[in-house]
Amino acid sequence: MTTVHLPSPLSIGLARGVVELKSFFRVKEQALFTFSFPALILAILGSVFDREIEAGVTAGQVLTASMVGAGIIATSFVNLSISVALDREDGTLLRLRGTPMPLLSYFTGKIILVFVASLAETVLVLGVGVLLFDLPLPSDPAKWLTFAWVFVLAVVSCSLIGIATASLAKSAQSGAAVSNVPYVSLQFISGVYVSPITMLPAGMVTVASFFPIKWTAQGFRSVFLPDSMTKYEMAGAWELGKTALVLGAWCVVGLVLCLMTFRWSNKRR
Repeated sequence: MTTVHLPSPLSIGLARGVVELKSFFRVKEQALFTFSFPALILAILGSVFDREIEAGVTAGQVLTASMVGAGIIATSFVNLSISVALDREDGTLLRLRGTPMPLLSYFTGKIILVFVASLAETVLVLGVGVLLFDLPLPSDPAKWLTFAWVFVLAVVSCSLIGIATASLAKSAQSGAAVSNVPYVSLQFISGVYVSPITMLPAGMVTVASFFPIKWTAQGFRSVFLPDSMTKYEMAGAWELGKTALVLGAWCVVGLVLCLMTFRWSNKRR
């Protein structure tokens, strides 16, 4: 008797990721605006507010480091809130439900899409920072190691939060509203658009500290800015341990929320 070995959830998730990437890049306008928006905002705000914060460090360089994090949040949290709501709205999720694909494989496919898109977007944002604001790229391998784990934790945590948030939306249109309001608000109170973050009221930063974007932006500032810039952080330090703890916690919370709130269709029972 022949034994049939079914694909593992991981291999199915990888295959789903390829489908997600093909679907994303097939819509050229979507890919273009997704990649260009953070870089465009960086070019505008960095040029308008660029000034020297301390010797050798400008506001444009600080904004570049923070915008790397904001770009990842936009690609993960905002885009997945919309795309998952669209998958539910157009019946894609119901069709997938009729296949042997596990739910976790669907999540994996979305995270793969975000990982690739965020990496490309990061390269573009850093390119703008280097060309327009003379951002020096780190030569210390330890800095790039920090970049890697902050990047991975940010992608996973915010992707899962985006998938969970999509359950609040009945359509792709409402998904945009549900995700953009907290995203834009948190950018301001997390110090993405305000440089340095110590210019913000302490109460605002305390609220922002409960969410990933503040820690993601701070983690990337630790990579691309000199250690002398820690005096412009609220705690006077990069707090990399706390960054890993908060982002890791959101990975767990995001997964739990996804499993508890995910809906295959807009019909509530």
